[in-house]
Amino acid sequence: MANILEKTNLSFQKLDAVSEAGVQTLFDELFRVADGELLDVGSTDELETFRVRWVGRNNSVKSRVQENWLKLAPAEAKKWVGSSFNICFRKLEENLNSKKATLQTSGAVGRIDLSLPGVTRPIGTRHLISQTYEELYRIFNSIGFSIVEGAEIETPYYNFEALNIPEHHPARDNMDTFYISNAPGYLLRTHTSPMQVRTMEKQKPPVRIVVPGKVYRRDNPDATHSFMFHQLEGLAVDTDITFCDFKGTIEYFAQQFFGPQTRVRLRPSYFPFTEPSAEFDASCHVCGGSGCRTCKYSGWIELFGAGMVDPAVYGFVDYDAKRLSGFAFGLGVDRLAMLKYGIDDLQQFFRNDTRFLRQFP
Repeated sequence: MANILEKTNLSFQKLDAVSEAGVQTLFDELFRVADGELLDVGSTDELETFRVRWVGRNNSVKSRVQENWLKLAPAEAKKWVGSSFNICFRKLEENLNSKKATLQTSGAVGRIDLSLPGVTRPIGTRHLISQTYEELYRIFNSIGFSIVEGAEIETPYYNFEALNIPEHHPARDNMDTFYISNAPGYLLRTHTSPMQVRTMEKQKPPVRIVVPGKVYRRDNPDATHSFMFHQLEGLAVDTDITFCDFKGTIEYFAQQFFGPQTRVRLRPSYFPFTEPSAEFDASCHVCGGSGCRTCKYSGWIELFGAGMVDPAVYGFVDYDAKRLSGFAFGLGVDRLAMLKYGIDDLQQFFRNDTRFLRQFP
């Protein structure tokens, strides 16, 4: 075997046998060596090793014979060499396929055992913020609110003026708002509230919408702040909507989200586009209101700001403030997720740490 393999490293001109009979003898000897090795193959792994060595694409016996015998053969000998080459390796590959079939029949090739459990493939999961949004959609859809989305790039008119936020208000300062320097007159929205006005401009009452989306403010990132976070704006406008309707709606939300035992309270507050305005608190879902570190031992957790829509806002959308009333609220989705799932660092949502994300399949 060694002699015949050594010959594959030599050019055809260096071989002693250049006659048709001599060429045939060389290929017969080559086939005999290969077929002898093939008889000793006893497993699929060994068969694959044999295949790569003899007929593989790179540096196999077949490729070396082709390079050193077939291509370098004199013109008068190419016909003999080509014919013998084709016959030799066609027979070898036929025998190789036959051996493979024999191993399969004998069970040497691994078969699929259908009684074994399947292979568990790792798959991605929905981000916790997405899961929280979906839960909020379910809650508000169940009481007649529809979902409306808006652009993240807004104008000062919709982001501030039409929401009764005057020009001198601190929120409009460069220290709080991202203005787009190469697009004068545009900014990154600081809340999802602009869709209140955009929706009322296009839709006559009744209006019941929630508006999800990213918002942007000039905050330094830390455990409770980020320059980008997520909100869910809510708006309901119709005839005869009262403060009791508002309170009942957000109480329903709190009990659906945190559990039926949740109690709520409202504290007076101020927002430019609601009057009266209120801060909405819920009893601590961790301690049940008895006091713990989560609620700073007060028994209550501040959730969001809300209130009845200021009649001044209706003037921007040609609604009749004497006939219509409504309420609006803005939920911090990141904060709700932190509270419900016991997360103490807002930045965890943005770090793409799979160890954190896999905790919420």
